[in-house]
Amino acid sequence: MSIQLEKICQHARTIVLETGAFIRRERQSFDPSKVEYKSAHDLVSYVDKTAENMLVAGLSPLVEGCGFITEEDSTRTVADEYNWIIDPLDGTTNFIHGIPCFCVSIALKRKDSLVLGIVYEINLDECFYAWEGSAAYMNEAVITVSKTADLERSLLATGFPTINYDRLDAYMEVFKHCMKNTRGLRRLGSAAADLVYAACGRLDGFFEYALHPWDVAGGAFIFQQAGGIVTDFSGGDNYVFGKEIVATNPHIHAEFLRMLQLYFQEGKKA
Repeated sequence: MSIQLEKICQHARTIVLETGAFIRRERQSFDPSKVEYKSAHDLVSYVDKTAENMLVAGLSPLVEGCGFITEEDSTRTVADEYNWIIDPLDGTTNFIHGIPCFCVSIALKRKDSLVLGIVYEINLDECFYAWEGSAAYMNEAVITVSKTADLERSLLATGFPTINYDRLDAYMEVFKHCMKNTRGLRRLGSAAADLVYAACGRLDGFFEYALHPWDVAGGAFIFQQAGGIVTDFSGGDNYVFGKEIVATNPHIHAEFLRMLQLYFQEGKKA
C-alpha cells in the first residue's frame, strides 16, 4: 500500500495540536484526586485516556487498515503493515503536578521501520515533526542536532526508572561520570521532550532505560531526521522496543557509548 507521508503528517499535526489544546484546557482545572495509580509511581488520569481516544479516532482514517500501539489495552490493535505508536501525554507526572514540560507524541511505523514522527510540547506551543525522506522541523523551521564535538562540552538529558531498578547501580555510576565530565545532566520528566530538544540542538544527547515504545518512537524518528544517531546501549538498533536508548549528535556517540558500556559491564561483573 502506497501512502503520501507528507500529506499524512500535515493532517496528523492538526489532530495532535487539537489534542494538545484539550490537554492544555484540562490542566487549568485539573483535580489531582482523579489520578489513577498503575503502580506506586506510574500515574494516569482521565486526561491521558481521553486524549488517547481523540488521537485514535483522528488518526484512524489517515492510513487505511492501520493499527495502534498504545499504553491502554482498550485502544491497542496491531496491524500487519502500518501502526501508529502514540503517547497522548508523555510527562503525566509533570502534568499532574503542574510542571510545564509534557507532550503529545506519535509515530507511524511501516513494518519494522519508523516513517513519521510528531511531538508537540504543549506549554511552549512547539510542534516538532518529520516524515521519511524529509528534514526535521519545529513550527515550520528546519532543525538540526548540535555540533558539540566532545562529551566534556555536552549537555545531556536522562530519565529515572520508576519501576525497574535492576540496573540502577550501574546507572548511578553513569550519572556520576556525567556530572564530573560533562556540562551537566538534566531530567525533564518527558522522554519525548528530551529527544526533540536534542533534535533542535538544545541538548547534545539523551539516554535512558526502562522505556516503552510510545515514550520514544516519535522523538527518536525526529532526532534521526535532524541528523542524530540513535541506538540501544550496545550500539544496536533495538531502541524502540528494547527498553533502552542512546541518542546523541554524531560527534559524541562513540565516546558516550564506550563510557556507558564500561559502567554497565562493570555492573554485571559485580
